[in-house]
Amino acid sequence: MNSYLLTEMTYPEVEKALKTVKLAIIPIGAHEQHGPHMLESCDSVLAEKMAIKLAERLYPDVIVTPTVNMGVSHHHLNFAGTISLRPSTLISIIKDMIESLKTHGISNYLLLNAHGGNQSTLSVASLELSHELNVKIYYAKTTASAKNAISTYVKSALFGHSCEREVSEALYLAPYLVKLDRLQKGDIQPGIWRELRPNKAVQGPYQYEEMTANGCIGDATQASEEIGREIVEEALNNVEKTIKEILELTTIEV
Repeated sequence: MNSYLLTEMTYPEVEKALKTVKLAIIPIGAHEQHGPHMLESCDSVLAEKMAIKLAERLYPDVIVTPTVNMGVSHHHLNFAGTISLRPSTLISIIKDMIESLKTHGISNYLLLNAHGGNQSTLSVASLELSHELNVKIYYAKTTASAKNAISTYVKSALFGHSCEREVSEALYLAPYLVKLDRLQKGDIQPGIWRELRPNKAVQGPYQYEEMTANGCIGDATQASEEIGREIVEEALNNVEKTIKEILELTTIEV
């Protein structure tokens, strides 16, 4: 065993693992449309695959929980098949998971998220639940920290959903998520959404079909497994480094 995965362990194996485990990784994804060329389970699968790779690097200090495979996806609901949770529902699920795991002695948590629509909810969850449950809850977007690789390989001005970045990550981590014969560029539409994006003066809600008629952005035709490897491994290096530092400080405090 080179990683601890709760879904693949018996309770005696978990009891043994808990002698060294200091942190639980909770993969969080979504079930939502990803255009014509990616499966709707994409975000949840990528969160889980990233969590497993991270757990291998941090063995035997971390354990991976079952994946939360739905998220805050209201903006995708007009595309068939999308399932969305309310932010309060997602926070309640995370709370129940952490309350359960705390009884087994785990006091540090990483919410490893693969869906951008979850980020603001996870920020609130980290703040509120850390205080309410007397634990430390951190959160990270799976590959957001891979700034060097992303700036090198991703050339679309608008990207982040079923684009060359996300499709490349899938080709590296879980290629079955991608329909290679159906790759498309995003069919970008005019509209006020352009003024509501991150880093603009005002942010606010809009539905995804207002931005893209085919449900994706960027240029998935430029994706490759090699680009995915560069992005994923840079991000893993960054997250691994920070978690090791957190765990070292936790050990000193104890």
